[in-house]
Amino acid sequence: MIERGNAIPSVGIKLVTASGTTETTSLEAFGTGVVVLFSVPGAFTPTCHVNHLPGFLANAGKLKAAGVDKIVCASVNDQHVMKAWAEASEALDSIDFLADGNAELAEALGLARDFAPYGMGTRYARAALILRVGVVSDIFVEDGPGVNASGAPAILMALEAANA
Repeated sequence: MIERGNAIPSVGIKLVTASGTTETTSLEAFGTGVVVLFSVPGAFTPTCHVNHLPGFLANAGKLKAAGVDKIVCASVNDQHVMKAWAEASEALDSIDFLADGNAELAEALGLARDFAPYGMGTRYARAALILRVGVVSDIFVEDGPGVNASGAPAILMALEAANA
């Protein structure tokens, strides 16, 4: 699994933003500034849709005030599903969405998990990373169900501690 001090691997991704969908690499998308990248098992899934994404949406202004340049939600869904989720959540003005349909970045980060018992195949672990110029400064991976370590409040606390 990726660790503090590791550079983000360069993997092909589709990035859904307010201006559309672009094919790029994770390094190009997250290699500058301060980026909060949080990963969810699936778009529209109950915990992801009701707890994880809304926390980042509600705290987007506070995250930006704490020095975050970009907030990105990653999932192993295609770009069409990610765009639909972003639009349904009214999040595109605050959060970019990473479509990792083949779980290539999830695998490269060591955050791929087997959700086959739930009929979902390979998915992201619920996690969040703080990247500074493409290097992991903090990583938070949930060790159980729910949103605790990887939620927006935990990320805000980490940013405030780093900026103190």
